[in-house]
Amino acid sequence: MHISSQFDSGNIRVIQAESPDNIVLSINKDNQSEFYQWFHFRLFSEQFVEHKITLTDLAKSAYPDGWKEYNVLASYDRQEWFRVGSQFDGNNLTFSINLEEPSVYFAYFIPYSYERHLDFIHDAQVFPQCEHRLLGLTLDGRDLSMLVIGEESPEKKKVWITARQHPGETMAEWCAEGLVYRLLDDQDGVARQLLQQAVFYVVPNMNPDGSARGHLRTNAVGSNLNREWATPSLEKSPEVYYVLDAMQRSGVDIYLDLHGDEALPYNFVAGSEGIPSYDDALKHLEDTFKNALLNVTPEFQDEFGYPKDEPGQANLTVASSAVAEKFRCMAYTFEMPFKDNKNLPDADYGWSVPRCQQLGEDLLIAIGAVVRELTK
Repeated sequence: MHISSQFDSGNIRVIQAESPDNIVLSINKDNQSEFYQWFHFRLFSEQFVEHKITLTDLAKSAYPDGWKEYNVLASYDRQEWFRVGSQFDGNNLTFSINLEEPSVYFAYFIPYSYERHLDFIHDAQVFPQCEHRLLGLTLDGRDLSMLVIGEESPEKKKVWITARQHPGETMAEWCAEGLVYRLLDDQDGVARQLLQQAVFYVVPNMNPDGSARGHLRTNAVGSNLNREWATPSLEKSPEVYYVLDAMQRSGVDIYLDLHGDEALPYNFVAGSEGIPSYDDALKHLEDTFKNALLNVTPEFQDEFGYPKDEPGQANLTVASSAVAEKFRCMAYTFEMPFKDNKNLPDADYGWSVPRCQQLGEDLLIAIGAVVRELTK
């Protein structure tokens, strides 16, 4: 029996693995940080034997409530990921699997590898309506890439999409992939109409270092990028520094920051009602976006989410609040579940890659509704 995590986004520590019926593992913390929750590892062992695996020390993890009613994801081919029934006792997550093949991968959510990220960027750049721009380098020396989709002109609205500030929230890049590929489809009427009115700036992975390192929430030096938007620095948060600099040069009319939530089993948004300049015009744009998305997909809902900030009490170190205030624009943090959409449960797969991608496609309809309001 062999357990490994020496690969892209791997994260696990073996505590005990002498017997298939009592495998005990723990999750490593993000570098220079106390955050931990993301895991990704491979088990190589004997086929047709029941293996009982326990992830321990979870009471001190980043989001202990995230383990309640959570089921581990597994894959034999690294393409199809299925759920494995799991039990959480407050500190330990336990699950069992009878191996159908000699080797199986487990992960907190479906991984989105750095190699796939590079493939995505370079596949998109060959489309005539797409330009690939290098914004800068991360602290580990990786490229921070942006896709600019549509012809830039002063009269067009500027739509910004960022994903994976928190690297373990891989559903964000799966969602961004769906959005981008629909936008690049020149036979899609929604995309064609949008690109007549707007240009899109998409950063599919804001945190490539944390992604490759197997982090949940931080970059190479332990910075939570979604708390760096007030005063980003090249020393601690170059990723935010470069993106904010590009935003200042282009302007921003609409901003979506794609994330995943460990605990809440829903898709939802967090708005900017707490920023100092919030007014009825911004509220109208936010409502336009939500109502359009509610009409187009049952995957979205507006009943469950984060508590709304009191007027003037927004945290301006957070991307959506910082951008909304700086550019006086509609800005949302868009959250997807690690578990499942409780309103449309899928026992076999839970919240999955196809659902992320489809939601990304559907987001264009809601963005289009806001663009129409802005161009009236």
